Amino acid sequence: MPIWYLWKMKIESQIEKISSFQHLELLANQVVEGFISGMHKSPFHGFSAEFAEHKTYNSGESTKHIDWKLFAKTDRLYTKRFEEETNLRCHLIIDNSTSMHYPKLEKGEPFFYNKIGFSVLASAVLMNLLKKQRDAVGMSIYSDSYEYYAPEKGSDRHHRMLLSKLEGLLERDQNPKQTDTITFLHQIAEKMHRRSMIILFTDMFQRGDEQRLFNALQHLKHDKHKVVLFHVVDAKTEIGFDFDNAPRKFIDLETGEEVNIFADNVKQTYEKSVEAYFKKLAQTCAQNKIKYVPVNVGADFEKILTTYLVEKQSFG
Repeated sequence: MPIWYLWKMKIESQIEKISSFQHLELLANQVVEGFISGMHKSPFHGFSAEFAEHKTYNSGESTKHIDWKLFAKTDRLYTKRFEEETNLRCHLIIDNSTSMHYPKLEKGEPFFYNKIGFSVLASAVLMNLLKKQRDAVGMSIYSDSYEYYAPEKGSDRHHRMLLSKLEGLLERDQNPKQTDTITFLHQIAEKMHRRSMIILFTDMFQRGDEQRLFNALQHLKHDKHKVVLFHVVDAKTEIGFDFDNAPRKFIDLETGEEVNIFADNVKQTYEKSVEAYFKKLAQTCAQNKIKYVPVNVGADFEKILTTYLVEKQSFG
């Protein structure tokens, strides 16, 4: 059985275990610990040594702090990391518009089976990892307003404050909130004065000129920031359009607009349109050197973490 499959099974097992837990910090730690354990048998072996106490040795640096015992075990050079070091600044951005609270969770379903819940847990997982690496993290939350901003810091108090804010996002506001990604990405970009990795969680449901949206994403890259866009979707219904052919009423969660259709009548056209949209997003992001990663609710935490690790390695 391939190593990558064993690793995937281990991560999925961890997710099943945490589904009954409630505390966000505990859930995030369970995912990260399962991921680190899985990496020992994966192509990412070697990254795991960097999580808490070490960083990769770069040619030309002083050899004074090389961990030679770790070198004997891994045949790779790492230097000991000290508490005051902060190697990365990361800013998490979460779209909290009403469409992100889709799909409606059935009784007993884990909170991360909808888009906002998945984004909340994925953000907490990244924060857990950043904390282990003693890196600084900040956060912005937006919908039809700029709901929250916190600059990048690395203290325990700051970490707990962000976790509390994330937990609050799980309670859906009954008033519909539309997405104004364009306006608030520009505002967030203006706040970013020190070079950082910027990670955005959104379902990309933005009405209006697509070019203006990509201009806003490009603005995030000013001052040589690295931008990662996690496109959060419920793959079953938003990509596969998996509905029976009974007459259904589809409602726009943000505007209240309604349309009555038979799903089978539009399924093929819908799927082609979605495929074309995803392809255009990927191509445009690639042209603008933005990392574009579609993720499925409830399942893709390992994709979040591996993307982060790979992008961090190239963030010199």
